[in-house]
Amino acid sequence: MAMVSKTRNMLEGLVREGSFKWLTKTRSLFDEEFEEMGRSPSAERNWIPELSPVANIIVRRCSKILGISTNVLQENFKAEASDSIKQPSRYARNFLEYCCFRALALSTQVKGYLDDKKFRRLTFDMMLAWEFPAAASQPFLNMDEDFTIGVEAFSRIAPAVPIIANVIISDNLFEVLTASTGGRLQFSVYEKYLSGLERAIRKLKTQSESSLLSALRSTQGEKILEVDGTVTTQPVLQHVGISTWPGRLILTDHALYFEALRVVSYDTAKRYDLSDDLKQVIKPELTGPWGTRLFDKAVLYKSISLSEPVVMEFPELKGHTRRDYWLAITREILYVHRFICKFQITGVERDETLLKAILGILRLQALKEISSTVPLCCEVLLMFNLCDQLPGGDLILETLANMSTSRELDRTNNSISGRGMYSISALAMASNLGFVFGTSSNVPNEAGIVVGEIAVGEMTSLERAIKESRSSYKKVVLAQETVDGVKVDGIDTNLAVMKELLLPVTELGKWLLSLAYWEDPLKSSVFCLVFTYIIFRGWLSYAFALTLIFMAIFMALTRLCSQGRPVDGLKVIAPPAMNTMEQLLAVQNAISQAEELIQDGNIALLKLRALLLSIFPQVPCITYGTEGFVVFSVKQVEQRKIIMELRHACAFRQISQVFSVYCDQ
Repeated sequence: MAMVSKTRNMLEGLVREGSFKWLTKTRSLFDEEFEEMGRSPSAERNWIPELSPVANIIVRRCSKILGISTNVLQENFKAEASDSIKQPSRYARNFLEYCCFRALALSTQVKGYLDDKKFRRLTFDMMLAWEFPAAASQPFLNMDEDFTIGVEAFSRIAPAVPIIANVIISDNLFEVLTASTGGRLQFSVYEKYLSGLERAIRKLKTQSESSLLSALRSTQGEKILEVDGTVTTQPVLQHVGISTWPGRLILTDHALYFEALRVVSYDTAKRYDLSDDLKQVIKPELTGPWGTRLFDKAVLYKSISLSEPVVMEFPELKGHTRRDYWLAITREILYVHRFICKFQITGVERDETLLKAILGILRLQALKEISSTVPLCCEVLLMFNLCDQLPGGDLILETLANMSTSRELDRTNNSISGRGMYSISALAMASNLGFVFGTSSNVPNEAGIVVGEIAVGEMTSLERAIKESRSSYKKVVLAQETVDGVKVDGIDTNLAVMKELLLPVTELGKWLLSLAYWEDPLKSSVFCLVFTYIIFRGWLSYAFALTLIFMAIFMALTRLCSQGRPVDGLKVIAPPAMNTMEQLLAVQNAISQAEELIQDGNIALLKLRALLLSIFPQVPCITYGTEGFVVFSVKQVEQRKIIMELRHACAFRQISQVFSVYCDQ
């Protein structure tokens, strides 16, 4: 009785204070529902003290959708959930997830649910309640006119409806939706996104039911995903060899079709298969007039079934957005079929896997519509494209295949049983959206506390693989940023950095030269005696191995002694800034120095040749023969004259071929 009285006092107090002033300053649906709960005689029984007010409202909505009371929901959760999920510290959020997933699984079985404004508000409010599930949690107040949600709430609730999000790309999708709102998702943006999804689904249904390519598509029941080239201002050009044809490009879930444009109609469509293993290569390509490679606006398709590659060009005045979009969606279909063939996925699971790729393309079309002014990185929004790029993406795909196999077994074992929390399958969801997909007309539901790829209160194997892959990707990005951070502009600055990095080698060289020139006779004598003894005893190989051991010991001691301390940065004295004339003079000076090095190399080669042929040590002279050839002869002349002639020959590129060398004895 004390708890009932306390609950009633809380409800009456919140109603008197304006009910959810912490949620919004205007009257909202929460206010109406909360007042209705306050007037209901069963409010005390349905109120769960462990949950926050907004979480209680969401649980109440879920109980209405499911047609059972909140008490029955609690009893079912306690019966189905494990002890770790029912811990008091995690009870509020886990029970809220349980209710949300069950309600969404039932709500998505209503035809045309995505166009229902109540469904849109329900999913958004579920995310909001997920952020503040417990009674002790405080709401996040950042905007008076619109509440926002974070990435964690979106990544947990949105993938429960496969058309809205996918576990693999949910974080990237959230970043695109919140690009203009500071990393928090507003309901207005979320509603625009769902409206775009509804239009994309309607477009898919209309195109697939049309007579376009009906004879070619009927054998495999292909769905038309995208069509381009129907507008004169945005043509599509097909390049095969030296021929070029404008036309209409069509992408289905199995192939790519191109219909060349004739005078008043289209020619017979050419099919470029994406489903069979034909060693296909799809990559960006450069095109231009008369075979030149100038414009980066095309996609190349190559396979063993074609005698020569086919290039699809997407002309546009600025950028290559159209090309990037078509490259991404075409690769997505190719990659999903490769995934199906590699792991030998068949039956219902094959249809569901293919549908995941199609839903990803629909999401991308919706995002293109609502963010037409902002260029999208299409690859990170398509799950199979993203797995191809991420480090460890192959492990994600392997985990996804294993989950598909285990779900098939669970579906077979639990299809008769009516226990547990049910989740909507991708195929059943597609039929409820208004179009039929796949070869199976009767798709059983999945059983258990799992919705798609998300489990209540715990992380699935797929989520763990995604988390590890993203962690590895962040390390790769950090390493690349470190590499890019040390890159500097300017030849003089880079030379200064290289000089500082090579300082130990330079000092070692100077020390060896001082020994060679006998600047310190004692050190030079000791050096000669030691190396003579090592060579005499045959210890040269041991000396090299001992040097490597000393280096390894030095590295180990350095790591041990400097562990936890920051590494000293490399200090480089930047050269003074130079204007354009000074830079030109510096380049000329560098060329002159390179020229002198080449001259010294030529003289060294001539001396080596003289030694090999036992020629008397005379200074080589250069004379010019007929037809631009150069004739070398050895005469007693001044060295200064020879060097001047070498410089003259190299500077004006008069040496075209060494004709002969005459040695005067």
